[in-house]
Amino acid sequence: GCGMGCVFCASGLNGVVRNLTVGEMLEQLVRLRNLTDANTTNPDRATRLTNIVVMGMGEPLANLDSLLQTLAIAGDKNGLGIGARHVTISTVGLPAKIKQLAESGKQYHLAVSLHAPNDALRTRIVPTNDKTGIPAILSAADEFFSKTGRQVTYEYVVLGGLNDQPEHAKQLAGLLTGRKAHVNLIPWNDVEGLPYARPRDEDLKGFVETVRKAGVSVKVRKRKGSEIDAACGQLRRKVEAEASA
Repeated sequence: GCGMGCVFCASGLNGVVRNLTVGEMLEQLVRLRNLTDANTTNPDRATRLTNIVVMGMGEPLANLDSLLQTLAIAGDKNGLGIGARHVTISTVGLPAKIKQLAESGKQYHLAVSLHAPNDALRTRIVPTNDKTGIPAILSAADEFFSKTGRQVTYEYVVLGGLNDQPEHAKQLAGLLTGRKAHVNLIPWNDVEGLPYARPRDEDLKGFVETVRKAGVSVKVRKRKGSEIDAACGQLRRKVEAEASA
């Protein structure tokens, strides 16, 4: 589960139970590695586990010490041999932890879940923002880039009528212009019981054009996994609902 409480996300609806252990995180990777090995029938077209993305059900930087131990083992030549440049770590934006990650000396890729271009709106969407604020998050991300040389990605879940208007696009462009940054726009994946909507196509298109004209790299993430409840926290809720039925 997750304790960050982002209003659009299924991960936090049932609360946080605990962090994963190093062993549990490694088990996920080993199981995936074994699945790719098992599915390799043609040696000339061999598949293997090549990349790690740490995001989804929970806040990775809230479990940073264990995560760094996990990634160190995964990156070892006697482990899974997955180098730091093939690892992406997502965060809601915990400035002190972002700085700690930068101090690790590893060139992991950092993805910051921004979701809003001003503090008032971000605090509505991401309640923990009232303890941090966008300026502190951007400052920590700048420090991460300075120490690692790795471009920072800013994730932005697009909620129809809430954070997808022209003024929001202009504000976001203003925040990121001049920074080595990339924006992933993520049209909201419906969560049963939540009062949000996917953005209109014309609003999304206009948003992209405004940000791009400001010289900021931006893409709309392709929607995948909706048929299997793959968005953050959805599968957990489905399994728990079935277990209590």
